[in-house]
Amino acid sequence: MAKNKIKKMREPINWKKELKLLPGYIIITLWVVFTAVVLIWILAASLSTSKEIYSGAVLEFKSGFHFENYSNAWNAQNVSVFFANSLLYATVSCIGIILISAPAAYVLSRFTFLGNKTIKSSLIVAMSIPSIMVILPVFSQATAWHITGTRWLLIILYICLNVPFTTTFLLNFFGTLSRTYEEAAAIDGCSPMKTFWVIMLPLAQPGLITVGIFNFLAVWNEYFVAMVFASSDKLKSVGYGLFSLVAAMRSTGDLGGLFAAVVIVFLPTFILYIFMSEKIIAGVTGGGIKG
Repeated sequence: MAKNKIKKMREPINWKKELKLLPGYIIITLWVVFTAVVLIWILAASLSTSKEIYSGAVLEFKSGFHFENYSNAWNAQNVSVFFANSLLYATVSCIGIILISAPAAYVLSRFTFLGNKTIKSSLIVAMSIPSIMVILPVFSQATAWHITGTRWLLIILYICLNVPFTTTFLLNFFGTLSRTYEEAAAIDGCSPMKTFWVIMLPLAQPGLITVGIFNFLAVWNEYFVAMVFASSDKLKSVGYGLFSLVAAMRSTGDLGGLFAAVVIVFLPTFILYIFMSEKIIAGVTGGGIKG
């Protein structure tokens, strides 16, 4: 009787090799346990009263679960405004960054022209310049032109600050894609621009998703630019907004609302990591098809 399935022998564990990796396993385990304990404590604090937090009885829940901390943080402490602002900044900025960086990376990686290497080197140099060296002169000029105090200025700054990194990141993906795609498209009569948008851009999807997530998190957690250019509460992002909440907490003493705000702000990035972790790893470690 012929066998339909071939049973694969399980490789024996190489205990000598695993023993060498034991210190790494211990460090990772300790880090995971520490992170889990911190997250659980913050979640418990967001459902506790200020008295319980001060007394160290966070995990006991003697007075029950205080879900009103979330409603207070969302409404009374303007977290809803900060959340909406950051969502707008991150979403629009990521779209703008990709629309600029993807074509630039494609041209720089696929075509040879005068100044190609200079532009690539300039992108690396731009990544190494501290943001404070750029933001303060920009703020001075924006104040002179009376264009501060707008959401669009913040979005434009986020796009400009992240274009060098994104373009450099995508160079590898477009550089490793097989040229047979472009040759086949040229035979079919596709222009170089149509070839990029219809064929090459979808092929670089792993890189686009990965760098898009990085940019989203960078803008979502950004603090310095928002501190300089967000002149009112209606413009503040979650990073700068949380700093304001900490200052306000000194007078109100609402620690439960403060930790509830932290959980609300942290939740989108946490969900993003859960559902996109595999794509992030694939985007960082992989590329296109070499040809």
